[in-house]
Amino acid sequence: MKRCRAMVDVARRQFLTGAAAAAAAAPAVAFMGHKAEAATPASARVDYPSNKVGNVAQLSPDKAMEVHYPDADAPGVLLKLGKPVRGGVGPDSDIVGFTTICPHKGFPLAYRAEDRSFNCPGHYARFDAEAGGQQIWGHATQNLPQYMLRVDDKGDIYAEGLDELLYGRLSNVL
Repeated sequence: MKRCRAMVDVARRQFLTGAAAAAAAAPAVAFMGHKAEAATPASARVDYPSNKVGNVAQLSPDKAMEVHYPDADAPGVLLKLGKPVRGGVGPDSDIVGFTTICPHKGFPLAYRAEDRSFNCPGHYARFDAEAGGQQIWGHATQNLPQYMLRVDDKGDIYAEGLDELLYGRLSNVL
């Protein structure tokens, strides 16, 4: 029995060592006669559009303003939270934006101003708007995607990216 376990341990180590060496040595992979380029961080990067989504003057504290980003099929909101928060922009660093599609199963989220959370009616996931969309309850396996925002000198608000992948997409830009 001890000899059998030892053989399994040796075989496992040899397999892992060989797999690691093969992965390190192979810059490209051949699959069914086609050569695929090795993935690099630059090739995995998504180029997001810079879209105007609103103006600071349109926002009121704790009132969700509906927007769409990065395209018309991606609903979201802009929020003015009234205090500086993570990822916040604008004169008070309190303006944030989020998708309103649950990252778990794609249900539409509702913003609740009383506790500044997004709530999912499907499986009851909850996300904290003050903490960058951090999940506080539920089945989701990622936080709520937050917009990367910029405010220009006229108060126009531009979304220029997302920090998470939108539900149901292989890429956030079509």
